[in-house]
Amino acid sequence: MEIQGLPGQLLADLGPAIASGEIPEGTVLRGEELEEKYGVSRTVVREAVRILESMRMVAPRRRVGITVQPKGDWDVFDPLVIRWRLAGADRAAQLRSLSALRVAVEPAAAALAAVQADDDARRELGALAVELTVTARAADLESFLRHDIAFHAAVLRASGNEMFAHLKDTVGAVLTGRTEHHLMPHQPREYAVRLHREVAEAICAGDADRAEQAMRTIVVGAMDELDATLELPRREG
Repeated sequence: MEIQGLPGQLLADLGPAIASGEIPEGTVLRGEELEEKYGVSRTVVREAVRILESMRMVAPRRRVGITVQPKGDWDVFDPLVIRWRLAGADRAAQLRSLSALRVAVEPAAAALAAVQADDDARRELGALAVELTVTARAADLESFLRHDIAFHAAVLRASGNEMFAHLKDTVGAVLTGRTEHHLMPHQPREYAVRLHREVAEAICAGDADRAEQAMRTIVVGAMDELDATLELPRREG
């Protein structure tokens, strides 16, 4: 979600400051003080606060002010919250948490897709697997990222589970964050591209076990590469 205009500019300052802890939980912000500090109107402040409130990052109270909420209350699946947290000091922990979510969800979604996907979804996945192969060989990371996001979103949708499908923007934010923060190789690895093709082929063939295993190899491999890149402690078990 991209917020345009002055509310977007105000959010671009407030959101990351809250997400990073620069503005800690319990802080009370005053609308008039924000207007003066950022040189914006009351309407702009209200719109920005409304968006932060929808993410549960703040809670406006009459006669109290705008109170920053504890991290545990935030909508941590919101793509903007993810983006702001990735830009902060807890980037490694955020990526690790999101990668664990992918391991839990995407293999199951791929297995369901092998059973539930219609012909259009199967054709879409096949076409995206081809695009991933072409852009990987060309080392076109921008196009590869776009197709990679579309591929994983298509698998989640094809599962026929609306809960899984709703996570497409969350997964897209993870993939984008890895690229934007230079945590991806300069050229996508051939084995990873091959596994994406295998997921597409398995779903098209209706082979749920193969689709699940190929997707699990993708997401677990991505987590292990992330751990190595960030030099995180090795996971047990």
